[in-house]
This record gives sequence, C-alpha cells and structure tokens, in this order.
Amino acid sequence: MDLLTFALFALGLAALLVGAEVLVRGAARLAVLFGISPLVIGLTVVAFGTSSPELAVSLFSSSAGQADIAVGNVVGSNICNILLILGISAAITPLAVCRQVIWKEAPILIGVSFLFYLLALDGRIGRLDGILFFGGLIAYIAWALRSSRQEDACGDEDAEVPAATGGPAKQIFLVIAGLALLTVGSHWLVEGAVAMARAFGVSELIIGLTIVSIGTSLPEVATCIVGSLRGERDMVVGNVIGSNLFNILAVLGLTAIVVPAGVPVSPTALQFDIPVMLVATVACLPIFFTGHLIARWEGILFLGYYVVYLLYIVLAALQHGALPTLSTAILWFALPLT
Repeated sequence: MDLLTFALFALGLAALLVGAEVLVRGAARLAVLFGISPLVIGLTVVAFGTSSPELAVSLFSSSAGQADIAVGNVVGSNICNILLILGISAAITPLAVCRQVIWKEAPILIGVSFLFYLLALDGRIGRLDGILFFGGLIAYIAWALRSSRQEDACGDEDAEVPAATGGPAKQIFLVIAGLALLTVGSHWLVEGAVAMARAFGVSELIIGLTIVSIGTSLPEVATCIVGSLRGERDMVVGNVIGSNLFNILAVLGLTAIVVPAGVPVSPTALQFDIPVMLVATVACLPIFFTGHLIARWEGILFLGYYVVYLLYIVLAALQHGALPTLSTAILWFALPLT
C-alpha cells in the first residue's frame, strides 16, 4: 500500500467528519427555527445527520460496484453504534433511558432489524425492499413529528439543541455545504478503502465491517461522548436508536432503490454479521428495562464484546489458527453471559 492510498483514505474520512458536523449544525438549527421539539431533533435530525456519512459511502460504493462495502458499512455501523458507542458512553457515566425509547423506539428498531434479515435471506435487498424501507422511514418521521406535539416524558433534555443563530438561508447553506463535503469524502474514502483491501488481500466486506463502518460512525462517537460528558444522557441513547433506524431504512433503502440490480447480501453477512447485529439490538431492550439505566459495567461489557467481534472477523478473514480457540471462548463465556 503506497502513501497516496492512505492519504486518500485519510482525506476522505476527514471530509466526511467535517461534512457531517456542518450538516448536523445546519439541520439542527433549521429545525429550531421551524419550532421542532428537542426530542424530535435528537431522534431524527441529529441522529440522521450523524448517519449521513453511511448514506454517502453506501450510495457511492454500490454505484461503483463495491456492494459488499455498502452492506458491511450498514451492519458494521449498527453493531458499532450499540456495542462501541453505547459502551463508551455508559463507561463514562451511566445512561438514563427515557420511557418513550423503551416502549416505542427500541421495539421499532428491533422490528426493522428483523425485517432487514428476513428480506435479505434471498441474498439481495431489491428495489421493492428499498421502497418498503424508505416508506417506513417516512412513516417514522411523520409519527415522530406527530408525537412531538404531545407532552414528552423525557422533558426537553433529550438533545443538546444549538442556538438558532442566523436565518434559514444561512442554515440551508450549511446543509448544502455539508452534503457537498460528504459527497467528496465518500468518494475518497471508498477509493482508499478498496485499494487498501486489495493491497492486503482482505475482502471488501471485512473492510466495510471494520475500517469504513468505524470511520463513518465517528460523528456518532463524538456526539455521544460529548453528550455523556455534558449530562445529556437521554440524547445519547436517542442518537444511537435513531442512527440505526436511519442506517437500515434510509441507507439500505435508498441504495437498493438507486442501484438497478439491488444490493447483494453475502452468505457471510447472513450467517454471522447480521445475526450479531440482531443479538446486539435485542440485548438493548432488557438492559433498558433494568432500572431504565445502562450501568457502567454493562457499558464495559459492550466494549469487550465489540473488541471480541472485531477480533473474530479479522481472524476469520485471515483464517488464523487461533480462530477455533476464540470460537470456543465465545461459546462458553460470551453466550451464557449474554
């Protein structure tokens, strides 16, 4: 791998992060100007904005013929959001979970995740599947806007709402500038990731599940860590739930609609990575129920699981001799603990 390839990847990642930050600021302030509630901003505008790198990367990679990166990016990002981001945030400070998230948003995410798995069993997310996903996103946003008119059990502390400085024209400019940076950054990031995969002989799915998914999840990481440090703990959980919904409904949905042949799903993703995503998603619900809190030890446990997950897929890709030992450890320790 030459220095130019690494530089292209790094520049793409930097452009994605800056673009996501500009987009989130503009979109959130625009929402304030139009009187949208802080809860809806946290669950939709901020969450969807921080997931915009996943959308840009998946659309570009699929149109460029690297569909495995698109699927790996979505699945890997959802696993990263739950295990890594919730893990880091809860390790910093225990996370209080709003009752609305427990009874409404989390069950919706679990249902959408299982629907994704069922539709992917034929090895492809087709155009009709994409239309179904995107229609579900529109329905969710409409429901969230309607719910914002009702009194919210979480109060007004679910999201850190920026002051709406400047008029709508300024915020619209920020949104457009953010989208432009995301477009350029996604192009550079995918080009660099594919070159790295070829240089090291690693599959595009593995690159999508690890480097690309973690890189495009960095906006969520930054948002949630800052939210934890500032005591905006409900916003952390809402951001993760909203981002995972957006990844499936919008990222996969729009990608499947745009790509004529749909998005192929590899057997490896069906047999291992998507089930891991389902287990991590379902595991959130009982944790949310126990005292409406994600304790610090549960956050550390999530972090440990994410490290084990990354280690497993790397060893599997390299067909390393330590893989059977790790599989035995997961079977006899991780599964019973879960």
